[in-house]
Amino acid sequence: MKSKYFDRDLSWLSFNYRVLQEAKNKNVPLLERLKFLAIYSSNLDEFFSVRVAYHRNIIDLKIKSKKDSIESRKGLLLKIKQTVNRHLDEFGIIYKEVLLPELAQNNIFILDETQIAKYHNFISDYFTATVLPHLKIVFSGGKKNIPFLENKAIYFAVGLKTVKHKTHKEDLAFINIPSKKLPRFLAIPSSQGTNQVIFLDDVIRYCLPTLFPGYEPIHCHSIKIVRDAELFLEESDNLVDEIKRKIIKQNTNPPSRFLYDASAPKEFLKKLRNVFGPVKDYMIPGGRYHNYEDFISFPVEGSPDLRYPALTEVKNRGLEKRADFFSLITQNDHILHFPYQGFNYVVDFLENAAIDPDVKTIKITLYRVADESKIAKALIKAASNGKKVFAFVEIKARFDEIANIYWAQLFKEAGIKVIYSFKKIKVHSKMCLVERMEQGVLSRYAYLSTGNFNEKTAKIYCDHGYFTSRKELTDDANMIFDYLDYPSIKPVFKNFLVAPFNMRNKLGSLIRNEIKNAREQEKGQMILKMNSLEDREMIDQLYIASQKGVKITIIVRGICCLIPGVKGLSENIKVFSIVDRFLEHGRVFIFHNGGDEKIYISSADLMSRNLNKRIESAFPVLDPKSKEEIKHIINLQLKDNTKARVLNKTQSNPYRISTSKLQVRAQLDTFRYLKELARSTKNTGMVTVFWTKV
Repeated sequence: MKSKYFDRDLSWLSFNYRVLQEAKNKNVPLLERLKFLAIYSSNLDEFFSVRVAYHRNIIDLKIKSKKDSIESRKGLLLKIKQTVNRHLDEFGIIYKEVLLPELAQNNIFILDETQIAKYHNFISDYFTATVLPHLKIVFSGGKKNIPFLENKAIYFAVGLKTVKHKTHKEDLAFINIPSKKLPRFLAIPSSQGTNQVIFLDDVIRYCLPTLFPGYEPIHCHSIKIVRDAELFLEESDNLVDEIKRKIIKQNTNPPSRFLYDASAPKEFLKKLRNVFGPVKDYMIPGGRYHNYEDFISFPVEGSPDLRYPALTEVKNRGLEKRADFFSLITQNDHILHFPYQGFNYVVDFLENAAIDPDVKTIKITLYRVADESKIAKALIKAASNGKKVFAFVEIKARFDEIANIYWAQLFKEAGIKVIYSFKKIKVHSKMCLVERMEQGVLSRYAYLSTGNFNEKTAKIYCDHGYFTSRKELTDDANMIFDYLDYPSIKPVFKNFLVAPFNMRNKLGSLIRNEIKNAREQEKGQMILKMNSLEDREMIDQLYIASQKGVKITIIVRGICCLIPGVKGLSENIKVFSIVDRFLEHGRVFIFHNGGDEKIYISSADLMSRNLNKRIESAFPVLDPKSKEEIKHIINLQLKDNTKARVLNKTQSNPYRISTSKLQVRAQLDTFRYLKELARSTKNTGMVTVFWTKV
């Protein structure tokens, strides 16, 4: 074995392939499979704009590091390119040879420009009235007239031959496909029971001759540039203005991927390289169409069995009588599980706090905020009612910078105290603290979560949120807010694990405790669930624990640099990954602790950036009922034999096969479990045998 770690970026590509697996899984409803193609495509764009761009910048700037040489990075980029090309070949086969025929079998037809002659008037009228005003045509004069391509926008590169002249000189023109301003798909009139749609691209293809009088189009192939998404912040004193400037200039950042139609002739591609310069290393062959992410809004419903059935939100019985949220939280802690249970409980908590005359202060951390955020509006209402509101808004949250600045400015106008980010460190912790005067005593209520205060993502991300008034938790939460307000203080936490202060050391101590128990009691166990596992120091500690006999099960959605199942290194470690209709986003750390289990839920992944360069929090779940719910849900994930993949030595992503005849699909079974829990008159939960062999 050359290395005891998987490469981070190749591991991420392995994760995205798990998304692609869902697109070809015949047990997934047909239109949902199209959606997984869209997710795969969107993920890949982000990967190139962030990770590939990162490596290219280091190579271009000739930055040497202790870990990697320039040549090793070039080798990695070659492996990335080879892996992506292989996946895209399969992507094309899935779309053309599997999904299109199955769509046709269900009377859903995606037509192209060769199949729409009988709809000539309809297409021509739509093109003239709707499409044409948005088109921009640029003729290329070689390197003297290089067209500017917007980031992630699609264009046609059109080869043109003059009709009147005898010479066969070819001209080259570029046309934008205005899919950011117009729907990507056009529904064509069809008989009842039949759905016909056409790509916007093919509407333009059909009408192409009208755009070039005097020319004959002989080639028409789509191209797209994905640019470096890094803002290259200098951490100036006015971070807001700097981000605004860099966002505007971001569209001119260097390319990290030049995607082209693989069916284009070699001579035509050579012409493109002559125009755009040295892009050969960036060029990635693709299909006839780009930006498959637009299938997210595919305008066809089809029969109900072509999509996942809607799941009604499950009630949390303990919070249903929430006219007096504070007395409910005083009596018991309450845990929520999204998206199965509604985010409206969190919204109601803040809206109640905004109008409660006894509430004096509201403090919150905001990383990604929804466009029409009820959370943000509740904070503004609270400020208008005379509450002291403190909001830490992380304006360096990638791709959400402008939205967060927008809300932060509204907050300031409403009289809310706003802190905009820190230099060189992000605040990723998700928490809210409400201070209320009760009989002359200040009481604190906390909402602590693994996910963002975002009503939109709460409908598709699997997260956990925890309401508590326990002093041992609210004191630590308040200490974080004190630090955010006065970063010169040195915080000391008694119960929270907080990066970059004590999280790494505390996790190490918990791991060493399992090693001790494995040696003395012959039973050391831990279950770790996260999005990504990349930090090598943490991985090494898990390797040592495995070698000392600790049984470790890891559920990881994305990157996993740990190699499981290696004799003498990690033979006691098993790793699974679940990709299903919802995005697994919650982080849960469970330590057997000699039978007195310690359960933490967290905002943090075990990545170096989370542990070293972010404010993250992991907090203990102390309420027995809440612990039981977390354990039951995790147990279902450990038993999943429908959507779970085994992360093995080769990263081949086989679906987990169980000898049990019982089919377990964790997400669906979690919904059923919580639904049954809501029916229970005492709401005591189900008896669970948790520490099972898997």
